[in-house]
Amino acid sequence: MTMFGYARASSTDQDTELQIAELKAAGCETIRAEKKSATTRAGRTELATVMDFIRAGDVLVVTKLDRLARSVADLSNIVAELEAKGAQLRILNAAIDTSTASGKAFLGMLGVFAEFETNLRRERQMDGIAKAKEEGVYKGRKPQIDANQVKALKADGIGPAEIARRLGIGRASVYRMLKAA
Repeated sequence: MTMFGYARASSTDQDTELQIAELKAAGCETIRAEKKSATTRAGRTELATVMDFIRAGDVLVVTKLDRLARSVADLSNIVAELEAKGAQLRILNAAIDTSTASGKAFLGMLGVFAEFETNLRRERQMDGIAKAKEEGVYKGRKPQIDANQVKALKADGIGPAEIARRLGIGRASVYRMLKAA
């Protein structure tokens, strides 16, 4: 049996060192860490590596549920993949071990709450953006494309595909700029 530790932080200014120390103290022989969002499994190469190497009898260990998944769907997929391989999941701060029936049930409940928390955070963020827009504080991302440059090239008789190539932007962006003008 191999214990694989997985540590994750959401952004580059956060640190995984405390998680790694906890995973080592729990007896993990192999620990993979990354700085990626957990809203999806896409782009989480270290998690993918652990999932590729884990075998029957092995255990995936994380310090907290939200270090592994932020949605019930992702959590369910990870747990199902582990079960299909004959491996277990252990979450240290909640004393959850999927090798037991109560551990599986508790994990399902925690997954629902983790997704609920993520949805609440997203709602608060959207409320804050809406309020900032009302107050004229939030104006969105600054334009990356010079509309005058697009118009000038079009006025010179250059087609949208060539404009896109010259400016290093997508053709759809050129069409949007021309339509807005």
